Amino acid sequence: MNEHDTLPYHLDPLPDEAAIAHARALAARLRERRTCRWFSDAPVPRAVIEAAIDAAGSAPSGANHQPWHFAVVSSPAIKRAIREAAEAEERRFYGVDSDDPKAGAEWLAALGPLGTDADKPFLETAPWLIVVFAQRKGGIEEDGQTQNYYVNESVGIACGLLLATLHEAGVATLTHTPSPMGFLRKVCGRPEWEKPVMIIVAGRPAPDATVPAYALRKKPLTQIASWL
Repeated sequence: MNEHDTLPYHLDPLPDEAAIAHARALAARLRERRTCRWFSDAPVPRAVIEAAIDAAGSAPSGANHQPWHFAVVSSPAIKRAIREAAEAEERRFYGVDSDDPKAGAEWLAALGPLGTDADKPFLETAPWLIVVFAQRKGGIEEDGQTQNYYVNESVGIACGLLLATLHEAGVATLTHTPSPMGFLRKVCGRPEWEKPVMIIVAGRPAPDATVPAYALRKKPLTQIASWL
């Protein structure tokens, strides 16, 4: 197939009532998604993670360059290395070892209702860590030289599809973004033109898992949308 060839595209339309019902059902399902910070070590089939990444790989991207890579970690040794490096950054962020936290007072106050701190046991407990990398260069052939476009936007959409698919499969998730994240490139053996974006922790919630009530406070449709 020539790269300039075109293929027919058809999407069977649903009757209005069915379209509304489908959209509302999916919205209701996704509203059940929660960020989980308390995981069990119960296994999750690799096939579930593969399907979720396959869904992420279907996301639209600038020039169809698909500028993402998902490093999937199950090795206890690598998970331990990630946790140690991430917690070192988090201690600086929260000012655990000093009176001068990297995060300002306003940022720490905003995080207060969520109960987050520098301790990240989920990085070892959960069966899977999916480390997401944005490829600043490479193109569809991943040659490390071709310029990629709209990288942040493309990778963000892919991560959304990944999270939605895992939720649909009954897998709890957490997005973790220690800063800086350069250590992830070394731990995962990725090239210098890839930028770590986030760690997606995936697994089963611990039997006594809880979520902060504050996290359930979501802006209503009337606040997040305008109709022009």
